[in-house]
Formats: sequence, C-alpha cells, structure tokens
Amino acid sequence: MKSILSLQSISFSYNGATKPILEDVNFELKEGEKIGLVGPNGCGKTTFLHICVGLLKPVSGKLLSYGRPVVSEKDLLELRKNVGFVFQNPDDQLFSPTVLEDVAFGPLNLGLNRDQAEKQAKEALELVGLKGFEDRITHKLSGGEKRLVSIATILAMKPKAMLLDEPSTGLDPETRQRIIELLNRLNIALVIVSHDWDFVAKIASHFFTIENQRLIKIEKAVLHQHMHYHPAGNIPHEHL
Repeated sequence: MKSILSLQSISFSYNGATKPILEDVNFELKEGEKIGLVGPNGCGKTTFLHICVGLLKPVSGKLLSYGRPVVSEKDLLELRKNVGFVFQNPDDQLFSPTVLEDVAFGPLNLGLNRDQAEKQAKEALELVGLKGFEDRITHKLSGGEKRLVSIATILAMKPKAMLLDEPSTGLDPETRQRIIELLNRLNIALVIVSHDWDFVAKIASHFFTIENQRLIKIEKAVLHQHMHYHPAGNIPHEHL
C-alpha cells in the first residue's frame, strides 16, 4: 500500500513556547488504513491533525505526501486534494446558503465545472444518507445533519484519505450509529480523532494516543482504558 502522508520527527509548539505540544512525532497513513487517535482533551490531537493537512507548520521535522516533502503552496494544494479534513465544529466548515452549494464548493475549487461539481455533490449526499437535502438551508439543519453534510463536503472531492476531528461530539445515538456505519463502508483511509473510545473502536483497526507530547501506538485490548476524576487524582481503569 502506498503512503498517503507521513510525518517525520515532527515537533510543534505554539507562539514560541518552550514546552512543545508535540515532540519527535513519526506517523504514516497508508491507502485504505483506518486509524484511531484517542486521548483526553488538550493532549495535542487536533494540533496533530492540523499539521497533517498543513494548517500548522511544525517547528522541526518533515510532512510528506506520497513520499514528497510538502514545502510550497503547490505542494499543499496537492496534499489537500488527496487528504480532506472534517472540522470538529460543522459550522466552521459550512458557510453557503444551501446544502448543495456547500457540498459542491470543494469540487468547484478543484476545477470541475458546475454540472460536474453538482453531480459529485449529489453523489456524496446520497452516500451520507441525505439525498433530497440539496435545497435545504444549511444553518437550519440539526447538529447531526450538519455533521453529515460536513463529511459530504469532503467526500464530494473524492479524496484518498479523510481526517475527522471528534466526529461523534454532540450526536444523538441514531446519528452516531449512522456515521459509524458510513465510515465503515468507505474505501478511503481514515484518521479519526476522538475521546469517544467506543466510537473509534467500532471503526479503526490501528490505534494511537498522545502521551508526554509523543505519539504512541496502543493495542485495541487497552483502548477502553480512560481517565476519571477523583479527589485523589486521575485514576485509569479498564472495562471488563
């Protein structure tokens, strides 16, 4: 399998802070892989995704797409053709008056004509179960519907990989299950960032977490280990 993107010895800190958010991170996403990145809020998961799609520039290390360093604006554009990013908050992703306009925006930016872009947008909406939503007003949709539309905006561009930041946040059980089934059906690589252990476990086959600023691979057997607040401190435990 080809490597869609890789991070080599990546370190990152905000505004010149002496303590890094990420340090010496190495990561590779191959075609078709489904990877879960789990961990508590504030450990650097979103920062990691932003580096993967070039929204943040690392202090040191290299970002590569299909083995080629991502350096220039042209390199970034090529990376984003292959790797789509679904924001944690759908309102950060959806800005057009209607659903069809939102979903067709990406294909139009890739150079497709209006008919081609709308065709791919309608196919993506059908894929996420929102056929018939084309003329709906985006800002009047429910939170779950907005989440599905935001995923459709990426699928309409036919990427090789999709990165999702906390895709299960705020969803009702029915929509949560719809998204689990959708992500399992997709034939593209996925990186799913979440603190929802059970959601990730139902989709991904490889799992990572971030501890002490470093990316660490973990086994599914310990995926359900998580932290709870107690007066004596944070105590990890395992579900039986």
